[in-house]
Amino acid sequence: MTLEQLAKDISSSAEAEAKATIKAAKDEAKTILAEAKARADSIKGDASVKADKEADQIARELVASARQANQKDVLVARRFELDATLASARAKLGDASLAGRASLLKNLVKKAKSMSDGKMVLRPTAIDRSALEDAAKGYSMGDEVEGLGGFVLEAEDKSISFDMRFDTLLESAWIENRAAVNETLFG
Repeated sequence: MTLEQLAKDISSSAEAEAKATIKAAKDEAKTILAEAKARADSIKGDASVKADKEADQIARELVASARQANQKDVLVARRFELDATLASARAKLGDASLAGRASLLKNLVKKAKSMSDGKMVLRPTAIDRSALEDAAKGYSMGDEVEGLGGFVLEAEDKSISFDMRFDTLLESAWIENRAAVNETLFG
């Protein structure tokens, strides 16, 4: 064996060994890459499931929040309508040209007479002073009171009084009938 032959044998042996090492490295790289892909797919799947759950939770929360906001808007709108209805009733009662106003005042005076005993002072609202001077001849007229209409009837010694002002009567009727008004307006 010559030196040249020996160099060729060593070279071919080294080349074969290098090819085997490269093949083993490539095989190991493929295995590592496959494991990494499998691990990435697992992480991706877990993240996807978690993201889907979070998205569903957020969607439920958004829907609930939107429903709550809508309910609040409806309640605010209903409150606005109820307040507008009450304001409209107040405006009508405060109008001097209200149809049946004189009759209403006469009925209130009649009711006051049945409730009162002894000497009483009738304190009218400014709007109804002249009408009450005619309708309530048995009472002495006192100072005016604030209100949409009607009067306050009180004992001379101020020990008892009856509030027959439209404001008070409307407020009482409103409280008693609010559910019926709500049903009429909103069903």
